[in-house]
Amino acid sequence: MMPNVPLNLGALRELYRSREARPSEVVAEVYRRINASPLEPVWISLVPREVAIARARKLEADSLAAAKPLFGVPFAIKDNIDVAGVATTAGCPAFAYSPGGNATVVQTLVDAGAIPIGKTNLDQFATGLVGTRSPFGANSSVFDPRYIAGGSSAGSAVAVAAGLVSFALGSDTAGSGRVPAAFNNLVGLKPTRGLLSTLGLVPACRTLDCVSIFANTCHDAHTVLQTARGFDPLDPFSRAPAPGQDAAPWLAGTFRFGVPPAKELEFFGDSEAAGLYRSSIAALQSLGGERVEIDFAPFLAAADLLYSGPWVAERLAELREFMSAHAAGIDPTVRQIIEGADRHTAVDSFRAVYRLAELRRASEAEWKRMDVLVLPTTGTIYTHEQVAADPIRLNSNLGYYTNFVNLLDLAAVAVPAGFRSNGLPFGISFIGPAFSDEALLAIADPYHRAQTGVPGPPVELERFPPGCVPLAVVGAHLSGEQLNWQLTERGARRIKACRTAPPYRLYALDRTVPPKPGLVRDDTFQGPGIEVEVWAVPDDRFGSFVADVPPPLGIGSVMLDNGDTVKCFICEPYAIAGAAEITRFGGWRGYLSHATSMR
Repeated sequence: MMPNVPLNLGALRELYRSREARPSEVVAEVYRRINASPLEPVWISLVPREVAIARARKLEADSLAAAKPLFGVPFAIKDNIDVAGVATTAGCPAFAYSPGGNATVVQTLVDAGAIPIGKTNLDQFATGLVGTRSPFGANSSVFDPRYIAGGSSAGSAVAVAAGLVSFALGSDTAGSGRVPAAFNNLVGLKPTRGLLSTLGLVPACRTLDCVSIFANTCHDAHTVLQTARGFDPLDPFSRAPAPGQDAAPWLAGTFRFGVPPAKELEFFGDSEAAGLYRSSIAALQSLGGERVEIDFAPFLAAADLLYSGPWVAERLAELREFMSAHAAGIDPTVRQIIEGADRHTAVDSFRAVYRLAELRRASEAEWKRMDVLVLPTTGTIYTHEQVAADPIRLNSNLGYYTNFVNLLDLAAVAVPAGFRSNGLPFGISFIGPAFSDEALLAIADPYHRAQTGVPGPPVELERFPPGCVPLAVVGAHLSGEQLNWQLTERGARRIKACRTAPPYRLYALDRTVPPKPGLVRDDTFQGPGIEVEVWAVPDDRFGSFVADVPPPLGIGSVMLDNGDTVKCFICEPYAIAGAAEITRFGGWRGYLSHATSMR
């Protein structure tokens, strides 16, 4: 394998397909790259080289393994996630233990052909957004050693950005899967809570923790997400979307993206970051997005609850006994933060829960106005020297746009968004409701490509928006017609206008209010096709829509002119007896136009 070959999934897949390289050769090259520089601060421990190569050769010997979605893909794991045969330290040597097996998410990836390489450095016990709170050393941005890499998943981000692995797992409670992505010009996916199993993750805040994904492209992050996701019955916090919960009908056309008003934006004196954010907004508008200014105050208030409220007590709940016995082994800043939880009472906790419920309700009003929220991932970036001088306040600054996401049960993907004049990267985050993960990647991907020209395959979803039923409408539900509101009030969005396949006839039905046509299939007929519109209807709202359809109409299936089969209004045959056939007009609008001209 050539030393300069990139490790993104598309490049590896092509190498393996063309037989220019084998997984064992890729793994050998990965270890060569790792050994070319000191182990720390990126890595805490490595899977033995011979073990990783043996796994690669086992894949090579399996004739069916090449079909696996992550065949021969090397990846890294944050050292608060269990990997069989490798100690888990959570960034604290005194805490180290030998896990009995892989974390669920790691095992799922291994089963899909991925090859674990090693455990990466982190802010101790995943407490921090800076990447400097570790006895194994402080990570730096790959773009300038004077600047921090961001945390707590610092090592995972650097391992990907430095070309040492194809992707890496991190964790994200307050922004740890996004801040390091911004500081190292990566894609950082913070999935919906519970979408990836947290069984085998050392808890930080158990009710908020997520396993996150660092990758070079949205396509790679999407591939890893689709491989790793799944309900884990052994994880009490695991969950799967209910029907319609992952619906993103807005992918069908113009998307509305929310931005805070100027008074609620904060860049901490970083004018270049502010300018790059403005440029990002303009770029999204050029890609078809509609900018909507929202009230960001409920989101900011929720963010304040994370560390000023009782949720920090979750960290103490996991570590109280250990900290009492090993106080000297705890990073001073980490100890200060966690021990501060003792000031909170049970009453404080309930009051915070009530306050969070109020803020969630307030934020719901803003989600009715937007499809995604687009924010700077961070307002600025700091040097190691700055963080050392003021570790808690600057860490808090880095969470300004990230801390609220898990508390409000949202998903987020951070993507690169340009560079400052000093060569340091800037990033923005696309944030959406729970289970909007796929949709966020799908909308972030074209932005990332347009901004950076990133190579590799695009994110490919199903033909129609996720979580939606594609429905063809032929008459009174067309755009601008009398019953179109029955679609729009359910959040449906228009995908396209097209025609049916040839064997369909259209009739003007008698005595329907408002007037409606009837669509009937006739396989002995080859016509021009009937004009229809295809709409994306959220899964959970489709049933109520169908229940409102009066006879003689119903919902069946229709074939479109491109060969797709979708749900559609159809007519019971008895209703066309004596009805006027209007097929020759091409559709309901054509018929109405003719009828109007004849008056």
